[in-house]
Amino acid sequence: MRKDIDMIKHEFPILDHDSNTNELFKPRICTELPEKAVFGLLGDCIDSYARDFGGRIAEIFPTITKDYPIYIIEHNGEEICLFQAPMGAPAAVQNLEILLNCGVKHIISAGSCGVLREMPENRFMVPVRALRDEGCSYHYLPPSRFVELDMPMTEHICRCLGEMSIPCERCTTWTTDAFFRETPDMVEYRRSEGCTTVDMECSALAACAKLRGADFGMLFFTADTLADMDNYDRRDFGEASRAPALRLCLDIITRKMS
Repeated sequence: MRKDIDMIKHEFPILDHDSNTNELFKPRICTELPEKAVFGLLGDCIDSYARDFGGRIAEIFPTITKDYPIYIIEHNGEEICLFQAPMGAPAAVQNLEILLNCGVKHIISAGSCGVLREMPENRFMVPVRALRDEGCSYHYLPPSRFVELDMPMTEHICRCLGEMSIPCERCTTWTTDAFFRETPDMVEYRRSEGCTTVDMECSALAACAKLRGADFGMLFFTADTLADMDNYDRRDFGEASRAPALRLCLDIITRKMS
């Protein structure tokens, strides 16, 4: 019988943590995939791009919500995996685990974020750390307030955007599970901790990648704004940036990494 030497036990169950990686079961899909992937929170852009640019389906991941095709597409002479990330940390991490189990080692994820201070829509942001206000990351890393996105992919994204003369800003993001529980006092508290954006997946994806030894980075584009807490503004929810963000991620991940 194994001992609890890897266990952190706490009064609150969300903070219980087992660092042992001998899980009782693994993903059933084990198709060999390219080592690089674009993992997008981008609506139907993934399917549309794969259809329009000759992507082939390598595997289909069935879930009770929908079936998720895993595409392989050629970009800049290199085969890249293209996969949709569902909204919300647990669902997104589940799909990320599929990629990692199939041999993917370098991942760029892209998606929208809300902003907590005055900022135009459709600006690119690169999170360098994420506040862990969701539950999924605590199953991957011991309890802490933030997870650092200090993997090589993060620096690669920033460097490539600079070389392309595309304005971007590094940020600390607040990752939350509860889209409809972003209260004025909580927004103000997160601002005081240095958060300038809010999302629903980043800290959990980064935690999963760290545990699995994968290289992960994220590219945000700004969408709704909570800067004026008396007048929430959905704006266009960053829709105009979805397709450009996907193309940009493909360009970045096929550029030579130092």
